[in-house]
Amino acid sequence: MAKKRKILPEYENVTISAVAAEGKSIARIDDMVVFIPYGAPGDIANVKLDKKKKNYGEGHITELVKPSELRVEPFCPHFGICGGCKWQHLPYSYQLECKQQQVADAMQRIAKVDMPPINNILGSAETERYRNKLEFTFSNKCWLTFEQMNSGEIFEDRNALGFHIPGAFDKVLDIKECHLQVGISDSIRLFIRSYAIEHGYEFYDIRQQHGFMRNIIIRTTTTGEVMLIVVFGEDDKNKIDDLLSAINKQFPEITSLMYVVNRKVNDTIADQEVLLYSGRDFIEERMGDLKFRVGPKSFYQTNSLQAYELYKVARRMAALTGNELVYDLYTGTGTIANFVAHDASKVIGIEYVADAIEDAKLNSRTNGIDNTLFYAGDMKDVLTDEFVTEHGVPDVMIIDPPRAGMHQDVADVILNAEPARIVYVSCNPATQARDIALLDCKYRVVEVQPVDMFPHTQHVENVVALEKR
Repeated sequence: MAKKRKILPEYENVTISAVAAEGKSIARIDDMVVFIPYGAPGDIANVKLDKKKKNYGEGHITELVKPSELRVEPFCPHFGICGGCKWQHLPYSYQLECKQQQVADAMQRIAKVDMPPINNILGSAETERYRNKLEFTFSNKCWLTFEQMNSGEIFEDRNALGFHIPGAFDKVLDIKECHLQVGISDSIRLFIRSYAIEHGYEFYDIRQQHGFMRNIIIRTTTTGEVMLIVVFGEDDKNKIDDLLSAINKQFPEITSLMYVVNRKVNDTIADQEVLLYSGRDFIEERMGDLKFRVGPKSFYQTNSLQAYELYKVARRMAALTGNELVYDLYTGTGTIANFVAHDASKVIGIEYVADAIEDAKLNSRTNGIDNTLFYAGDMKDVLTDEFVTEHGVPDVMIIDPPRAGMHQDVADVILNAEPARIVYVSCNPATQARDIALLDCKYRVVEVQPVDMFPHTQHVENVVALEKR
């Protein structure tokens, strides 16, 4: 017999006091801390508990009794449902304050080392349409809102092309307009959705793992180039050709039209063959006087304009004179390595993904840069004491690891190599602070610069300069 689910209470006139992790807000009910999505400090709301643990709870707002004076009107009709852009209801200036405090808290509570005052965060010039890459999912079972379910209306067309609902892997919210990418993204998505329905193309059944239309990936550049990758769940060559031909005719401005047939369980195309239908197999982004080729599998910072500002901070902190040997760890497609190469004697980039390293080499050749070397492999296996002995002790190390931060073995090699200066770029100030504590025995922090890459989200980048003691 199934265990009866406990009915949790609803509380009235709860005051929301602050923002919290993961884009949520926080309130105190009696002696319990409750995390609540889409709240604003100063809100007075009725809150229904969804989960209760020993020391905390999770809930949602059932009624906004008195809105906070901080609140602004969200610009997206999907706000509160799709799970993205969770801070649209907060003024951008206040978002920046919260991100600045997030960095300060991580440095004080986790790193616990002496450091100078933190620089004021660099805000993003564009707070809408700033992303250069979005992925949309097809589903034959769209997510219905509470209002739709309670309306009594029968929804015969459950096809959707949009974003996964958080916590519901098989449900997709049908997106009418997304404010994250330039307008052509909406036009392409809505055209493909309409064409597929009109021609009876089956939308993917995520739970049963079958269907023809599976995903689309749209990449754009600040120069106006567009890449579209259509991912099919079945290899029906006639239907594939008909759709791609129609897209070509409707959107002649697409620079690169590609497709994938993916029969795997997961959606990633990293291990799939990407086939070129028309145009060229890359788009080109510009950053200052550099050109970067972006392929279907390339990693490139998703906020192009702000990435330029981020890399300028990293280059300035590196304090290069033209004579330094630089190691760029977790180099990706070599954007930072190539960005600083003109100011260094030599730059050596290391990255786990072999395809990314090939992109890095290509980007060097494209820009006529001949003082870079790139190596592929697991960082802790490639960056060894022997590697440093062979290639030379770096004067500067630039580190831009994934969210999990550095492996202990990597930190040990850095400490053994003893570069004069380290520039640590991070998308996770918490793990960055942990790693700074590891380096504190030989390095002191001389500058901290937060950079906002993702407006209307809780995410923040942070750049820290460290000097050898």
